[in-house]
Amino acid sequence: MKIEANPRTRLAAIDIGSNSIRLVVAEVDADGGYRVLDEERDMARLGKGLAKSGRLQEGPVKAALVALAKMKDIARGFKARIRAVATSAVRDSANGKSFRTLVRDSLGLRIEIVSAEEEGLLAFRSAARHFDLGGHSAAVVDIGGGSMEVVFSRGQIVERVASLPLGAVRLTEELPLSSPPRNKEWKRLRRLIDRAIKKGVGRPPFAIQLMVGSGGTFNAIAQILKAEHEGSDGPGSVQGYRFSRDDMGKVLDRLRELSLSERRRVPGLNPKRADIILAGVAVLSRLTKRLGVGRIVINERGIRDGILLGMIARLGRNGSPKARSRCRDRIEAARTFARSCHSRQAHCEHVAKLATDIFDALQEAHKLPLPGREILQIAALLHDVGYLVNHERHREHAYHMILHSNLAGYSAKELEIIANVVRYQHGAIPRNFHPNLKRLSNPGRKLVKRLSAILRLANALDRAHAQRICALSVRLAPGQARLLVQGRTSAEVELWDAARQAAAFERVFRRRLVIAWRKLPPPVRERVRSAPSRATRRVSARNPRRQRPSGPSRFAASEAGS
Repeated sequence: MKIEANPRTRLAAIDIGSNSIRLVVAEVDADGGYRVLDEERDMARLGKGLAKSGRLQEGPVKAALVALAKMKDIARGFKARIRAVATSAVRDSANGKSFRTLVRDSLGLRIEIVSAEEEGLLAFRSAARHFDLGGHSAAVVDIGGGSMEVVFSRGQIVERVASLPLGAVRLTEELPLSSPPRNKEWKRLRRLIDRAIKKGVGRPPFAIQLMVGSGGTFNAIAQILKAEHEGSDGPGSVQGYRFSRDDMGKVLDRLRELSLSERRRVPGLNPKRADIILAGVAVLSRLTKRLGVGRIVINERGIRDGILLGMIARLGRNGSPKARSRCRDRIEAARTFARSCHSRQAHCEHVAKLATDIFDALQEAHKLPLPGREILQIAALLHDVGYLVNHERHREHAYHMILHSNLAGYSAKELEIIANVVRYQHGAIPRNFHPNLKRLSNPGRKLVKRLSAILRLANALDRAHAQRICALSVRLAPGQARLLVQGRTSAEVELWDAARQAAAFERVFRRRLVIAWRKLPPPVRERVRSAPSRATRRVSARNPRRQRPSGPSRFAASEAGS
């Protein structure tokens, strides 16, 4: 992806977690990457006491405010655009919204609370950028202080996202351990972890070949192993560091035998993490056993990197016309994804053309937002991707595949709307109480209902996948929409299915839909006339009977006569 950005374009990502608050400031490269200018981290322990009270505590809130004020000043010093994202602690607390308001009023910093699913996708976006996941079935795991997200993927396609309440801080508070832990305590901890993994992950959707891990616990394991094997005891980078499940098991056995004060002196381990490291490593040990994973690779950048990559993608879309022309074409990205899912390209392209034609006819009268046209087009191009899994419930499969697709250039909110439009391409009519619609704002729900009604109609008009409808037009009258469809061959199946799908259109647009059919005449085939050769002219001169008559051809004459 090429970004036509000012050489000084700088971005700052702040990740507000349950244990740590992290900042990264970066300068955008022309190729869509970035160069890190500064980093800062503060262990504010915002999730401390949350497991018992359900609320953010006064002490950690004050510490978080101090850390955020410092990070904002650093980012402003670089004149960077800031995006601050809060995860588990703020998301799960009863006073999370009050915390956001406090930060906004006191620091002028707006915090975005991301869902557990989006948190996992941010980690996946980062992993997919820095590691070759093509041809691998992988589990991208991000573990923080409050929760753990597990993203199952085949290549670049996300199959499922699971969120588990197994953060290192949360678990340490729920089941305090002696120093060192007793066997009885340890067995109880393992049972709790196993129950949560069984409930949240269940049976893996496929055999996992590789685990990509991000978060403080993964980094701590890598630092301990690096110090042991290489003799280093500093906070060096562990990006791309690889280890096995057996290596992690040895680290866990070693830490279990130590008291808290002894763990603080373990080479490679940050002393501030010594109290929560046992719970974190125990979770990862049980998870790797459940998934049968033998290889783990560290993605040190994690969620902050995913935030930056999303900001860069939006920068490419919203920049100058030159920048937009150099940014990867979003529609081409959708086509590439559809092809990877073996969708029927001719059918999907035809449905997209019919859908956008209907949108254009309705846009002014119904004040449809112009960005909705592109969303509709992309939804049409992707509406058949769910068949890759199976025919049964293909709409639900498509919803999850698009939602987790990590398509270049799309924000999480855009993907959510596109996925919902595809989800309702036929079958159930969208209702506000549906769980997938509850996550959207009121304007988002309204847009999904309108665009899905159009997609239903367009998809019905190519029911036989034969592209029999050559053109269509829509005429609006009070309380009515007259849809005139035209084609050169019979389209009885398409007309029947369109009439069947009319109810959703009528419900959303409050117009009675009247569908009319017009058969187009066959195309006029004009004979290409070329200048006769010299030999032909000689033959024609000797034998006038062989000379062709002037005037229209027999085919054209018959057309004229008809």
